[in-house]
Amino acid sequence: MIKVENLVKRYGANYALNDVSFEIGEGEVVGLLGPNGAGKSTTMNILTGFLAATSGTATIGGVDIREDPIEAKRMIGYLPEQPPLYPDMTVEEYLNFVYELKGCTLERIPHLDEIMSVVKLGDVKSRLIRNLSKGYKQRVGIAQALVGDPKVVIFDEPTVGLDPKQILEVRNLIRSLSKNHTIILSTHILAEVQSVCQRVLIINRGHLIADKRTDELARTLEDTVIYRAKIAGPEREVLSALRGMNGMKTVTPTSEKEADATVYLLEGARGVDIRKPLFRLLANANYPLMELAPTGTDLESIFIRLVEKSDAGNRTGVRK
Repeated sequence: MIKVENLVKRYGANYALNDVSFEIGEGEVVGLLGPNGAGKSTTMNILTGFLAATSGTATIGGVDIREDPIEAKRMIGYLPEQPPLYPDMTVEEYLNFVYELKGCTLERIPHLDEIMSVVKLGDVKSRLIRNLSKGYKQRVGIAQALVGDPKVVIFDEPTVGLDPKQILEVRNLIRSLSKNHTIILSTHILAEVQSVCQRVLIINRGHLIADKRTDELARTLEDTVIYRAKIAGPEREVLSALRGMNGMKTVTPTSEKEADATVYLLEGARGVDIRKPLFRLLANANYPLMELAPTGTDLESIFIRLVEKSDAGNRTGVRK
């Protein structure tokens, strides 16, 4: 549905995007992540036709955004970080205005009624937008993006400024929209990406540094997984047994204790999965394993580590 090839956006000697390529299939929900100034907004602006690339191509449904921008834009709905609302219009008036602006050919009343039903605006359709809460204004912004039934919907920070209940409602709405739309979600809230998106694109300093399914992202790191293990037994004896285990790189006892159990941080040698031998060792030694969980594999930790790794590569002149 979306294909980006060798995309470059240059301002003089500075690159906002440098040779970025990716594809997004029909029905995918993809998170677009990166630090401030990484190139996320530039990518979205090129995809939506607001900005021309220096070189490279971007196609929506097989239509090149540069060669046929009007046709490509018909397939895109866009919610910018600040929704483009007219506060002196009612919700219904505004959506009719957007319908005209987009040159929509779908039957007007059923189409707009369906959108208001999906986004849950029916109870406020006659109210002035200026009098709506932040959450409802965001819903109106989402509704305008859906006018014309676009195949692709791009959301830029859709939950900024919302309360926890409103955030949950918008996330659920995005999930429901994914049944009929391809979605790109740009956000700084990593929990949002983890709960909504199937795949993650991470951009840093204009380069695409990761393109993985959300559940596979940790594998892009060369570092081994560090496990948090709560083990019952005499600390000195447990520590000696763990450090003598084949494939174990480091064992660090922590100050966390519960009765006769101590929490240890365990790191295996590169390429070694320590879980099975660890279980056998502890079972044979009669040291009960109370808990075992990976640390540093949540999306926030992975994001920080990938960006730091990319920055280190830039400083040494080596891209990884």
